[in-house]
Amino acid sequence: MKLLEDRIRQDGIVIGDDILKVDNFLNHQMDPQLFEAMAKEWKRLFEGADINKILTIEASGIGIACIAGLEFGCPVVFGKKSRSRNTPEDVYSAEVRSFTRGTVNTVTVSKKYLGPQDRVLVIDDFMATGEASEGLIRIVKEAGATLCGVGIAIEKAFQDGGDKLRSEGIRVESLARIASMNEKDGITFK
Repeated sequence: MKLLEDRIRQDGIVIGDDILKVDNFLNHQMDPQLFEAMAKEWKRLFEGADINKILTIEASGIGIACIAGLEFGCPVVFGKKSRSRNTPEDVYSAEVRSFTRGTVNTVTVSKKYLGPQDRVLVIDDFMATGEASEGLIRIVKEAGATLCGVGIAIEKAFQDGGDKLRSEGIRVESLARIASMNEKDGITFK
């Protein structure tokens, strides 16, 4: 998606050769007009998939997923990374390692909000090694729901996450696929 690629070139900051900082428009300060364009593109790409639920993970995926939920006309559910005193006992769960933070979280989704009747699109802001998406996919399968695909804003295609999921027959639609990046040479897209 040229609009997103242009925004990454304009405002993205490469740190080392594996971190892309886009917090000024994607995951700290958010650009809802950009999110709307991204949601319309995912809607076009997944046309006919009869998606009735979007699943994401807290926190960075929530903004994008909510705008996508408006476009698809469906609810958005997010996996919680920590349990609180009011977290129900009846949950689906999966361990997920964060590439950026280097932490492992047990992500939970209430069984009340995801079940066999659901046709799910997983949405997230980034894909590197694909572990967040894999965790959400395990939750979709545990719920007996149908996985329609994975929508990613920015995929670091030089890492193996997207290719691994695609090799398993999972449909992955990334709006910007980074072929390479480093502080000296900048970013190239696939």
